Amino acid sequence: MHLVQAKQDDAAALTEIAFAAKRHWGYPERWIESWRDVLTVQPEFIASHDTYAAILGGRKVGFYALGRKQDRLELVHMWVLPDAMGQGVGRSLFTHAVERARALGYQALEIESDPKAEGFYLRMGAYRVGASIKELDGQCRELPSLMYDVSLGA
Repeated sequence: MHLVQAKQDDAAALTEIAFAAKRHWGYPERWIESWRDVLTVQPEFIASHDTYAAILGGRKVGFYALGRKQDRLELVHMWVLPDAMGQGVGRSLFTHAVERARALGYQALEIESDPKAEGFYLRMGAYRVGASIKELDGQCRELPSLMYDVSLGA
């Protein structure tokens, strides 16, 4: 497996990865549809964010994107195809994201996690700093807010 900087014409493939990964967690399709704008990766987004894709067996199997928020850096996207989970793709993507954050001069990486992905980030060394509550379809969802100290390495 290797990582490459994503190109604008990768937008459709990255969008497919994001949708497949989100569906993997068994969310109702109406929820998936409500997240369409968040899960859809536009070419302009790739051009304006540090976005890297994982290539395994000649195909894109995951990606991450970093976004600047004033003086902070946020992990905006990180998705792995379900059939590539458990093969170190997520760990490689996260490690690379931390290295990029360090190279860009940031001290910390902020993560708003899906509740079902929080365990992964905690295992990688992130820690919980709070949560945001979002209502969806009449249900409250708690989205963990995590921080990773970039100086620690991944």
